[in-house]
Amino acid sequence: MDDSKSLKVRLTFCVLLVGVSLLFAAVVTDHWAVLSPKVENYNTTCEAAHFGLWRLCKKQIYVQQQGPKEKGCGPISLPGEQTCSYFKHFTPGESSEIFEVTTQKEYSISAAAIAIFSVGFAIIGTICVLLSFQKKRDYLLKPASMFYTFAGLCIIISVEVMRQSVKRMIDSKETVWIEYSYSWSFACACASFVLLFIFGIVLLLIALPRFPQNPWETCMDAEPEH
Repeated sequence: MDDSKSLKVRLTFCVLLVGVSLLFAAVVTDHWAVLSPKVENYNTTCEAAHFGLWRLCKKQIYVQQQGPKEKGCGPISLPGEQTCSYFKHFTPGESSEIFEVTTQKEYSISAAAIAIFSVGFAIIGTICVLLSFQKKRDYLLKPASMFYTFAGLCIIISVEVMRQSVKRMIDSKETVWIEYSYSWSFACACASFVLLFIFGIVLLLIALPRFPQNPWETCMDAEPEH
């Protein structure tokens, strides 16, 4: 691998590592979505919730008089007593009524499983790039680029499954939630998709052999890379 190509690979790899970091942050945190019930009584507490792929957190927030456009409980950043529990289908015995009552179990398991595949692809891609820095192993850049691209596709599928889960939860008559918003973990997942997918393709283009510079020159006639 020549110096010019090596520099391009290293710069692309740095951006991909940012995408991998955002991916890990999204998967391990529980601020994908924030749920809020309708508030009818003021000067008392209401219960808002936020959750991720593995865990649900509920927060008791003191409610004061709200404006005419404000109907829900929150914002979630207000101080209050918070309790968190892992979803029952991951840890039997834990309480997560929101997901069990409204049949969100399938959505939650699917989103988590696809996110795990995304993390796995990202780890394998990173290992391939690190190995490619050794002499005469730049052929590993091609599979690495595909692994990063697959990681990006998996996390955006997980995002869409989670989005459908939240929408179905809000539309259900069996829950008290009337408002929702996506939080910073959700944004990290979307940003990681953009970086992993786009720069995975960029890495693939860098790894491809040099194209002929003249119309009459074939790939076999092109000068070999040093």
